[in-house]
Formats: sequence, C-alpha cells, structure tokens
Amino acid sequence: MVDRINPRLDRRETVLDPACGTGGFLTAAIDHLRSQLSTLSSATDHGAIETLIHGIEKKQLPHLLCTTNMLLHGIDVPSQIVHQNTLGKGWNEWSPQGKVDCLITNPPFGGYEDGGVGGDYPADLRTRETADMFMALIIKKLLKENGRAAVVLPDGFLFGDGIKAALKKLLLRDCKLHTIVRLPKGVFAPYTTIKTNLLFFTKGAT
Repeated sequence: MVDRINPRLDRRETVLDPACGTGGFLTAAIDHLRSQLSTLSSATDHGAIETLIHGIEKKQLPHLLCTTNMLLHGIDVPSQIVHQNTLGKGWNEWSPQGKVDCLITNPPFGGYEDGGVGGDYPADLRTRETADMFMALIIKKLLKENGRAAVVLPDGFLFGDGIKAALKKLLLRDCKLHTIVRLPKGVFAPYTTIKTNLLFFTKGAT
C-alpha cells in the first residue's frame, strides 16, 4: 500500500495513519522515504522524514508500542504519534492546515462509537459505525486536494444502503477511486474473519 501511494521525500509529502495501531504502515512509510535518500542527501533531507510522519491512536498500549516502533526506526522524538480518538475530535475542530498528502490506514470496522461521538458530522454522513466515520473524515477533513489514500475496508462497503450509499456518492464525486483490490478471506484471521478490500483513491482528481 505504501509503495503504491508512493510518498515523495523531494516534495516533502506528509503521511498520516489516523488509526495507526502499533505503527506498521508508518514504519513502512519511513523505510520508503529513506529509500529515496542518496549519498548526496543533506542533513535536512534526513531530518525531514521525522516531520513528515504522523499517526493517531486511540488505545493506550498500541500507542505506546507505536511510539517505541518509531524510536526503533530512528524517529528520535515521536511526538507526532498522538494518543487520541480520531473520531472523538469535533468535525469543525479539524484544521485545513492539518490535511496531508498521503493517508494509509486500516481503520477499525464492525464496531460502533459511544453515543455523542460523531454527533456533529453533517446530517447525511452521521453514523456511529467506525469505518464509515473514518471514510467521511478522510475524504472531507484529512486529505489534501490531489492527496492520495489507501484504505482497508470491509468487502461490500461500496454496495451498502443508507450511510454507505451516501459515502459511495461522496467518494465517487470528490475523489478518483482508481483501484480496488479484493483480499482473500482470512487475511486478518484470527483477529477478524471479515473479508476486506483495499481502496486506492485520489482526492479531487477526475
């Protein structure tokens, strides 16, 4: 997923995982950015990688493990790995300046947020199902214009009714959904037996 999204060091492209867990996607992004360094790269280039990697994780233990993972991958001050519930932040609290160039994530799905969380989402996107909430945030609040995303979602996400139909309309209207990869059943077993897809899309591209 990181290889296909291809964050570019020369363009100083920012990378976010808003449900980063222990940091697997972020460490892959670090390795990908470092592969673009050469013997002629300056200290500024080396230091830039630390500023380009961003993660948010709700649960305390995975956040701690992600922070440790960043240290093991040479991020000396992993302060950009935030211990926070991404979905608990108010819809209007997201700043346009915080949008990123590349977003890679496997958001939790099949679960529901507590009552009150997401209550300020737009009426047509209001839901408590976690994956649906993440998709609304990614498209509307987290991704820059022309930003690129790779997201793991349950199989059938694009063919549901109600909020899923509204999200599909939003995705196809505001983004270019260019690739869907159907994963074999059991890829994430024993954690879940839900079949999943990888969605690759670009914000605002036609």
